[in-house]
Amino acid sequence: MARTEHQQPFFTRRGNELVPEPVARSWWNPEMLHGRLLGGLAARALEHEHAAAGLHVSRLTVDLFRTAPLAPVAVRTVRVRDGRRIRVADAHVHGADGPVARASAVLLRQTGEPVAPVPSTPAWDAPPPEELFEPWTADRLLWRFDEHNRPLTEGRDAGARRAWLRETRELVAGETLSPFVRAALAADTASPLAHASEHGLDFINADYTLSLSRLPLSDAIGFERSGHLDDDDGVAVGHCTLHDTAGPIGYCLTTALANSRSR
Repeated sequence: MARTEHQQPFFTRRGNELVPEPVARSWWNPEMLHGRLLGGLAARALEHEHAAAGLHVSRLTVDLFRTAPLAPVAVRTVRVRDGRRIRVADAHVHGADGPVARASAVLLRQTGEPVAPVPSTPAWDAPPPEELFEPWTADRLLWRFDEHNRPLTEGRDAGARRAWLRETRELVAGETLSPFVRAALAADTASPLAHASEHGLDFINADYTLSLSRLPLSDAIGFERSGHLDDDDGVAVGHCTLHDTAGPIGYCLTTALANSRSR
């Protein structure tokens, strides 16, 4: 049975390479790959080659240091440390012109709750997406809303500070998205939420660090802007809290450079 447009995967496997489909194009440049997919591919390789029972991927840092042409890519990983309680592994993503991204993952041995609980980040007051948005369709990726939980329509959502995101495509054809890869694909969304003004987005993401206390339990992942700083030199840092439908799951910190579409 032929796939519909909304069922097309981002990549298909060809030997050791991953071949991008047209839907993998960047929003900034149609001849380039979308940066969030590079982080997703790195997370996929790190999970496949270094995850194990009892280890939790608590941190993923993705450096997007070069644009990647819309061409086949390959991912290589290396284990940097393998201790009794901590495992560290790196991934390098190679495109047609050489290395385009790298990622580092920290996996921690799960040990159980401490004796004395620590006050936690509270759950946000956003309703689940199927209640907030009507209809909650299967083919839409990102739903934005404001701090009062009012859904924002396309064309007036540049200043959105909250969002639900649900990835509807396979990253690689024939593979179900794991909760970790789903979170890694979503994490790049922290940049436009943290750095967009009411007039639009003039910053492009340079890297992001995803920190997770647990993996998402739902397909939908929520983002709440919790900070932005920039100066006149065009460098910005931003921060979002991540949620699933059961509560908060972690944070994402991003750095960005001023890069207006008109430039």
